[in-house]
Amino acid sequence: MTSNEKKLHIAMFPWLAFGHMIPYLELAKLIAQKGHRISFISTPRNIDRLPKLPPNLASLIDLVKLPLPHVDNLPEDAEATIDVPTNKVPYLTKAYDALQDSVALFLKDSQPDWLLYDFAPYWLPRIARELGIPNAFFSIFIAALLSFIGSKALFGDRKNPEDFTVPPKWVPFPTTVAYRFFEIMKVFECTEVDESNVSVFSRFMEVLDGCDIVVVRSCMELEPEWLCLLEDLHRKPILPIGQLPTIVLNSEDETDTWLWMKEWLDKQAKGSVVYVAFGSEAKPSQEELTEIALGLEQSKLPFFFVLRTRRGTADSELIKLPEGFEERTKGQGVVCTNWVPQLKILAHDSIGGFFTHSGWTSVVEALQFGRALILLTFYSDQGINAKVLEEKHIGYLMPRNEQDGSFTRDSVAKSLRLVMVEEGGKLYRDKAKEMKGLFGDRQSQDLYLESFLDYLKTHQRLSKLPSENICS
Repeated sequence: MTSNEKKLHIAMFPWLAFGHMIPYLELAKLIAQKGHRISFISTPRNIDRLPKLPPNLASLIDLVKLPLPHVDNLPEDAEATIDVPTNKVPYLTKAYDALQDSVALFLKDSQPDWLLYDFAPYWLPRIARELGIPNAFFSIFIAALLSFIGSKALFGDRKNPEDFTVPPKWVPFPTTVAYRFFEIMKVFECTEVDESNVSVFSRFMEVLDGCDIVVVRSCMELEPEWLCLLEDLHRKPILPIGQLPTIVLNSEDETDTWLWMKEWLDKQAKGSVVYVAFGSEAKPSQEELTEIALGLEQSKLPFFFVLRTRRGTADSELIKLPEGFEERTKGQGVVCTNWVPQLKILAHDSIGGFFTHSGWTSVVEALQFGRALILLTFYSDQGINAKVLEEKHIGYLMPRNEQDGSFTRDSVAKSLRLVMVEEGGKLYRDKAKEMKGLFGDRQSQDLYLESFLDYLKTHQRLSKLPSENICS
């Protein structure tokens, strides 16, 4: 950036989940590398748990700590979804909404050039408008999900869970992308009106309707049809920002944890290990865990299994591996119940496939190293992500009962063997390697970022933002 070129001040306000905060922070770091200033707003405990900023960017990224207001029934020290069982998330949402006065005060005092926010603060577009701050909904969700949800005018057409198990009538191209019945039932359980009397779907609608522009963690090379549909639905600028792949940091002080993992991985044949991890939030039921574990054992494949047994200290329902499982599989695989350096594991040559929940950050992390995907969804956007990946032959969706979501150890073992070693799964292995060129392409990522920043610089403080059609 030349010295006389305008440097922006951009404020960011993600939802209180690390699956949201981390992509926001990745974007913050990329923007800061270009010399712009970031105010990253969250709560004290969340900010203290974020990955350490690179020393060269620390002066450009201001980590703004706003204390989370007290809410009855929210466990003490709970400031993110990772800290609470699912049934306590509504109280976290209520506390998040109670931040609106302190967020408004910070924005009024700091007057950023732009504000980027998540799907949850439905009250923020109005505040930004009153303060005259141009603002964007930065969606960590792909365009397919946003298009599937629709717009404020269209959303009311679907009232029953079954309405979400077929592609919406406003999708003008052939597609299989829709929720399976058990997936949408889980979404409905989580999206009923919460403590604040505002459902998750309503939050999406208000944010999409009220923002000046929509910034999507996606690219035209992956889902051009969904990005163009999103633009048609909302009649406002849609800016793809790229996939924001997390950068692997080769830390000089390699921890003992990574050293034993690396030692184990080094002993395995190239591309032979299936890495099993369902993100920081997803916790299988006891029944699901039993079938996953016994399916892994039955597959005879080497595995590295990262198991989350509880969601925060308030979660009293611990899940356990089948009796004798670790003894029986001692020579076959390892189980880790603590935090692991996922990027380093996925980058290791012995990893051939990733048995994942389809969370987009995990998908991006795996595909930047060309790892084949076996998909097992749990909640939220994962059902749509998995269907997009399946439709494009980028991932294999493990078969399960469409009504209740149940699955067997046989389907786990067969799915893993298909994608990892059998001839019938070569399609997925080849496609993952092909995707490495797209998801790991730093040059392409930089072009998306430059285009986005050019837009922000050109459209500061304008009363009405002109539409720029990405699909013309």
